[in-house]
Amino acid sequence: MAFDADEEILQDFLVEAGEILEKLSEQLVDLEQHPDDSDLLNAIFRGFHTVKGGAGFLQLEALVNCCHSAENVFDTLRNHKRKVTSELMDVVLEALDYVNTMFDQVRNQEEPTPAPDQLIAALDRLALPESEDAAPVQAESQVQAMAETPETGGDSGDITDEEFEQLLDALADNKDSEPAPSAPSEPPVSQNESSDSDEISDDEFEALLDQLHGKGQFAGPPIVDKGESADSGNDSSKSEGSEGDPNLITDDEFENLLDELHGKGKSPSVSGTESVPASEPKASSKPRPEPEKPAPKSASKPAAPAASPTPPRDSAPVAETTVRVDTKRLDDIMNMVGELVLVRNRLQRLGSESEDEHLHKAVGNLDVVTTDLQAAVMQTRMQPIKKVFGRFPRVVRDLARSLKKEINLVMHGEETDLDKNLVEALSDPLVHLVRNSVDHGIEGPDVREKAGKPRAGTVTLSADQEGDHILLSITDDGAGMDPNVLRRKAVEKGLYDQDAADRLTNNECFNLIFAAGFSTKEQISDVSGRGVGMDVVKTKIGQLNGQITIESEQGKGTSIIIKVPLTLAIMPTLMIMLGDQSFALPLVNVVEIFHLDLTKTNIVDGRECIVVRDKVFPLFHVKRWLIKGAAAQQEPENAHVVIVAMGTKQVGFVVDQLVGQEEVVIKPLGRALQGTPGMAGATITGDGRIALIIDVPSLLQRYG
Repeated sequence: MAFDADEEILQDFLVEAGEILEKLSEQLVDLEQHPDDSDLLNAIFRGFHTVKGGAGFLQLEALVNCCHSAENVFDTLRNHKRKVTSELMDVVLEALDYVNTMFDQVRNQEEPTPAPDQLIAALDRLALPESEDAAPVQAESQVQAMAETPETGGDSGDITDEEFEQLLDALADNKDSEPAPSAPSEPPVSQNESSDSDEISDDEFEALLDQLHGKGQFAGPPIVDKGESADSGNDSSKSEGSEGDPNLITDDEFENLLDELHGKGKSPSVSGTESVPASEPKASSKPRPEPEKPAPKSASKPAAPAASPTPPRDSAPVAETTVRVDTKRLDDIMNMVGELVLVRNRLQRLGSESEDEHLHKAVGNLDVVTTDLQAAVMQTRMQPIKKVFGRFPRVVRDLARSLKKEINLVMHGEETDLDKNLVEALSDPLVHLVRNSVDHGIEGPDVREKAGKPRAGTVTLSADQEGDHILLSITDDGAGMDPNVLRRKAVEKGLYDQDAADRLTNNECFNLIFAAGFSTKEQISDVSGRGVGMDVVKTKIGQLNGQITIESEQGKGTSIIIKVPLTLAIMPTLMIMLGDQSFALPLVNVVEIFHLDLTKTNIVDGRECIVVRDKVFPLFHVKRWLIKGAAAQQEPENAHVVIVAMGTKQVGFVVDQLVGQEEVVIKPLGRALQGTPGMAGATITGDGRIALIIDVPSLLQRYG
């Protein structure tokens, strides 16, 4: 590979080919559902063709060969010589996997590993027509296919050297059986034409044009009598122009015309076969001035009707609308905006203590500008969740075939934007949840049929924005979850005794699947059954300041709902006071706030609780956990209670004072405080003090 090639060209290839390969995975699975979609077939053909072209420019032969074989398969499919089958798609998807692997190697500056010979052979076999006695392709069909390929393939219109050589061979084979298209007497050899055997004669060139464009479109010299032929021996070009048909242009004029169109030295008569395909196929897609019309003698005038290769001087060049920026720069800008937010908060606090009207106005303007800047910078980091969703059609398709299930995947809200870091962080948890729905949720076709359901199950993946959060849901119409089975498994695993398990609500039973090592699968397979994964999913969602909940109905299906913030950089919080220390509660966890008379609490199972609207909430004095010596202090009779949610659980936190809502920038804890239970990080408040950010799930797990 030419790794010493222009780095900008390599990066352009990586960006363009990467986007194409992402689309191909989704398009191939879609094709299996809609095998007669000609637009889809052409799009896939163009995808492989474009990747092949870029790889060929960078001399990536292994990548070129694999893409070329795959491209041939889709050329056969779109010409209706073979039908799309699951077995064919298995081979093509395997080829795409190898292309992706080679692409990753190129991205890592490694030499790509060629695809196995068996795979290339399988692709080449599928590229043949489906009929058993596939006869060799005749010369005419070869010519027609090559003439059509530039239009349908979406490339620039050029044919390769190999295809051109095959075309000449095909013409040579049929030369004896076809009438000569020009005069019996050989026309004089052009000055630019050599006698090299690799070159084609005028007769062969005219025959080639007739094959490509039909008889008479580019007619050769007319048949002349012997007298005219004898005179033409002295000055062939002059004779053809003056004594022959006035509708024809001379060889020199034709050469000058080609020079005008394609630049000096690119006419078909230059030695070597490369120049012919470079110019002639383009003539089929863009009409050239037809030679049979009267043409003036000067070389410049015939070129006038042709499209000029350079735009007119008065037309302004089209400016680039995009620019590639390193994500580290965006992270740095986001950090600076975060610091600006902290300064804004500080000025707002100082401004509220002042009676200066001009200061209030300036701080208000700063607040507006900072908010707009923050939104604009966040928008540059946003990516559609489709970046994650795009891989699921392939995941579901492969898993369904291995499990012998019939499953349809439906996706909604693919254009919902999310912070780039969140898109990457959500990828693995979502893949695991989708695989779980296919394996655990959807029943086999026969089982579904007996239950009165369609044989094919449906997995629905959706994303939606709700305020400053994103809601993701994975829903299946499978068997649902049996709470009694979950209770029994919990007792077997030693998580609960029988009495405690019997008191669990259905929602609490559903949440048992997030316990480490918990699985309802009787048999361990390569897909699931070891109880590893769901606990990791919950931990990962928790690290993203998100929540995950489960809803299930036996016989109807299961929904897993994930709620995550739009961005991790700046977090809306509720500022509270415990003693004289500030703390920040993530607003995503806060359900409601109210004032409470602490003398009216109840004791249930040895735990202090409160009853609000007929709901019972456990009550925790957070101050006793986080402030040294607070347990020995006398409790006040009245306090503020913040109801916080952790999944489906809701508890009450007793706090001394409510400061208000504030956007904070999360700063990592120092080495001495890293790993402190219940702490997610720290921030600087509007009054310049340091506040610790509470991690609600971790806090309850440690102290509750």
